[in-house]
Amino acid sequence: MDANVTKSDDAPEEAGPTVPLDEAEIVPYEENKALLVEDVMGDPSVEDLTKDKAGGAAVTNETDKAGQSDGVYRYIKGDMFTSEIYKVEIQNLPKYIGFNDVKKFLTKYGVNPHKIKLFGKQTFAFVTFKSEEERDKAMKIIHGVMWKNRSLSVRLAKPKADPILKKRKMEEGSAEQVESKRPAQTEGCEESFSKQIADIVTPLWNIPYEDQLKKKEQEVLQVLQKLTKEIASNNRALLPWIFVQKEKYKNSCCQLEGVTPAPSQTEYRNKCEFLIGMDLIGKTKTIGFRLAKYKGGTCAVVEPFDTIHIPPITKSVVKAFQDYIRSTHYSVYSPETYEGHWKQLTVRTTSSNHVMAVVYFNPQKLDKEELCSLKRSLGSCFTEGAGKGSGVTSLYFVEDGQRKSPSLEDLPLEHLAGEKYIYEELLGLKFRISPHAFFQVNTRAAEMLYTTIGEWAHLDQDTTVLDVCCGTGTIGISLAKKVKKVVGIELSQEAVKDARANAEINGLTNIEFRCGKAEDLFPSLINSQVSKKLVAIVDPPRAGLHSKVILAIRRAEHLKKLIYVSCNARAAMNNFVDLCRAPSNRVKGAYFKPIRVMAFDMFPQTMYFELVILFERVEYPDDPSLKATQTTKDSGESSLEAHIIDRSTNTNNASLEDCDLNGSTACSVEEKSGSTVVK
Repeated sequence: MDANVTKSDDAPEEAGPTVPLDEAEIVPYEENKALLVEDVMGDPSVEDLTKDKAGGAAVTNETDKAGQSDGVYRYIKGDMFTSEIYKVEIQNLPKYIGFNDVKKFLTKYGVNPHKIKLFGKQTFAFVTFKSEEERDKAMKIIHGVMWKNRSLSVRLAKPKADPILKKRKMEEGSAEQVESKRPAQTEGCEESFSKQIADIVTPLWNIPYEDQLKKKEQEVLQVLQKLTKEIASNNRALLPWIFVQKEKYKNSCCQLEGVTPAPSQTEYRNKCEFLIGMDLIGKTKTIGFRLAKYKGGTCAVVEPFDTIHIPPITKSVVKAFQDYIRSTHYSVYSPETYEGHWKQLTVRTTSSNHVMAVVYFNPQKLDKEELCSLKRSLGSCFTEGAGKGSGVTSLYFVEDGQRKSPSLEDLPLEHLAGEKYIYEELLGLKFRISPHAFFQVNTRAAEMLYTTIGEWAHLDQDTTVLDVCCGTGTIGISLAKKVKKVVGIELSQEAVKDARANAEINGLTNIEFRCGKAEDLFPSLINSQVSKKLVAIVDPPRAGLHSKVILAIRRAEHLKKLIYVSCNARAAMNNFVDLCRAPSNRVKGAYFKPIRVMAFDMFPQTMYFELVILFERVEYPDDPSLKATQTTKDSGESSLEAHIIDRSTNTNNASLEDCDLNGSTACSVEEKSGSTVVK
């Protein structure tokens, strides 16, 4: 996605401000802005949302300031980034549109959304932005625009109410009843809380592994059957082939070659992210997982020591850090009050017993001297003190205070102790890993995945491999000795540095890495390749590749083979279909069809898996009349973004601020499916 747009399903219950705005009425932007100011001034807990909280001249109701500190909108005044303060409601949308339709429509007009929230068949949507400037620009552009014979109207929207404070406000006046319930909550045995955490982070933990694989196989078959239907709907020329394939493979366009079991079903994760908070009683600093998302009304954290997917060495690090933070006088950070310091702990491990720990700390108003003293104490603890036995070999510190971006990767890292990197061995090769760089969380299962990719690609010394969203270069480097050349593309500068170092460590000279967005680099890169044997391997984040990358792949007819690695097949479904759809005036080039499909259980005890699909390009028949049938009749839109419809109705429960799919094409190094973070 152009703007790392996120589909959100946790917008406010109320549809924006209470001031009615007739959907056919076109209200000037400045008047629209005034409506919101007038509306929120009546709410004692809302400051002027039209000003930048970082320093804009806020318009406040002086008589209501006393009540704002306890208001359900207090969080918008905190120092953390939230796009909720740059939120609008778009009204009078056409019926039967989806998330992708809205995203592509906004993109066509140069609007840069951050989050989008739809409500089923309702004709309005909430959209948030990363800055006041982007929000104001969007309102001026979109207000009054016609879409499918409907005139759109845009107005500022209230932020989502803080769920914990909202819940607390509702419970006011019944304090005795609440208190009477608390003992029952805390009297439950520790085992029950451990089970609740296990159910959240490893929902299949109590199901035999063979049955887990069967569940995943059924999920993959459903994906293939949906893909088959979509291909048939979007490419009539493939109908005869589809008919034959469905007869052979149980209504699927190709055979599922199984779900490859993980070599280890427990203690397999080499990267885990833990929240730091208070326990269920609210008295003890704890590192682990939340029992529920913030919107569920609790910030309580439970220790991870009974979860089966985390290795013992990681649990040892968690225990040592927990002991350390409990020994300090610094409190844990509270997302409810925005007070406190300790926020998060990330632990990365390798098979060589290298351990990297990254701790996130909100400095609040601590002076530099006190902060430096804390860092020295932390470094000393894990190099020569009580934490030395935990095995940490690389220690980083992150000051996570006033954040201007929702991404943790944008925060500066400070190396405190030990080595700057950890190293992992995979398929006989050595890989350097830095704090934010993406590396598959299940190393041994990744070896099986990469081996299969190499076999399916049919590589030789004449082959050029394009490794898109390459992370630290693991796929390309594992194939480099078998081919003429490898070119990798990756957004993260940190990951690209690791990839280049990894190529050098392994003595490879036929591989290069380019840093940038796939949609910016790939079109020119693929057009510059003259190799007669060209293979593309793409391993994007959850939401898939940007439409520009798909367009470039379709146009580059010298690219005959594509291997797509997906950690969320349903989210990437549009990509699969667009590779196979009939050519048109907008979608140039011969289409692909899926040839082989295999799933890999990279995340045992969860429903997540990696899906690998081999696509091969179909050559046009010699008969020009058959070629002509590939052109679609629809010519009403001017771009692929408008042509590709949203075919997915899948929703999730991620909150507007907690869930960020991170776009599709930025090749983000964020953790992929199977993350242990419970936010």
